[in-house]
Amino acid sequence: MSKLVAEHVFKVFGRRPEEGVRRVQEGADRSQLRAEGTTAAVIDASFEVGQGEIFVVMGLSGSGKSTLLRMLNGLSEPTSGRVLFDGQDLSALSPKALRELRSHRISMVFQHFALFPHRTVLENAGYGLEVQGRPRREREQKAAEALALVGLSGWEESWPDELSGGMQQRVGLARALATDADLLLMDESFSALDPLIRRDMQDQLLDLQQRLRKTIVFITHDLNEAMRLGDRIAVMRDGRVVQTGSAEDILVDPANDYVAGFVRGVDRSRVLTAASIMQQPRATVDPGDGPRAALRALRTEQASAAFVVTPGRTLVGTVTEEKVAEALRGGDGPVRDLMDTDCVTTHGDTPLAELLTPASQSKLPLAVVDGSGRLTGVIPRVTLLAALGDEPETVVGLSHAAAAPPSAVGAAGPAPAGTGKEADRA
Repeated sequence: MSKLVAEHVFKVFGRRPEEGVRRVQEGADRSQLRAEGTTAAVIDASFEVGQGEIFVVMGLSGSGKSTLLRMLNGLSEPTSGRVLFDGQDLSALSPKALRELRSHRISMVFQHFALFPHRTVLENAGYGLEVQGRPRREREQKAAEALALVGLSGWEESWPDELSGGMQQRVGLARALATDADLLLMDESFSALDPLIRRDMQDQLLDLQQRLRKTIVFITHDLNEAMRLGDRIAVMRDGRVVQTGSAEDILVDPANDYVAGFVRGVDRSRVLTAASIMQQPRATVDPGDGPRAALRALRTEQASAAFVVTPGRTLVGTVTEEKVAEALRGGDGPVRDLMDTDCVTTHGDTPLAELLTPASQSKLPLAVVDGSGRLTGVIPRVTLLAALGDEPETVVGLSHAAAAPPSAVGAAGPAPAGTGKEADRA
């Protein structure tokens, strides 16, 4: 469900902004418009922000992201197009209704804290509630609760100049949370902080989002911050949204050379996850299968080992060709009596950086399971190593392989090369 929608939004400044929109639609670029006395700050921006999502708008200075943000809360009206909040066109609201919306349902968190130096921390945190006309006792209670959420209990009676930069930004965040607004707009909120404090504030925001599930639009010029925080990211350049997608989408499949250049220096091991590179397993057997059926499956897939899964796809073990052949010589017992139940597994949301150790501990490709223990895919070592490389094209191929439908046998991708007999063939 979309909380916020931008539909073909333009913002043009100058003598004849509507004419500027028409010129852009005809193909004029920013430099041509400047020569004609107009400035196209935002050009044909369209996107949707879902309920409970962190949507990051990322771009360099001059890309139009801050102008776009001002249109998202009605401070600036689009030259063309519209912005919908819960289905309401902001441009169609009266000034009074728009002020009411901004004071009750949309909150801002600014880059430079915007605290009142003559007010205590508690009074600053409750300022939005004061604007709403809430009684003093209610303001103080809700402000204290919001300060506790951001880890500032005990600082209520302090003054802003007694706080570090990170603590001051926490007060700004508490002020936004105290109003219980539906939408938080965060404009370069952490960019004025030192790197370590900035990282701490990012952690704080992610922790709060786990608990509160707010809808957040976060503006930043920092790609690593965007990748870390955003459920989805819109990349802006020269007023246009040039790509929208998850961090993995943008890293794995950049829309153009500009985006590819942006993501080239990103630590993909912290962004890509197991789910983004996993493949379908090549050989699976049922725990009730006999050794002949198991051996047939192994030889069909040219694998020396197989994952043992129940009819419901729950992973219960692994079995090797050696064990199956030994059972055929000594009797005809089921696979469940032959399998090794000590499986090395991971989950789909695990970053690649955390997969190296478990992958080194497994003779088979690393098994990816969901929260119920069902096998959802596998990661051969060669796939993991390729994904940790620097070439997006390699990872695009891997992600496409991960999306391929499972075979009738049940699981697997192409055999990895050169890391031990069973890893080579399973």
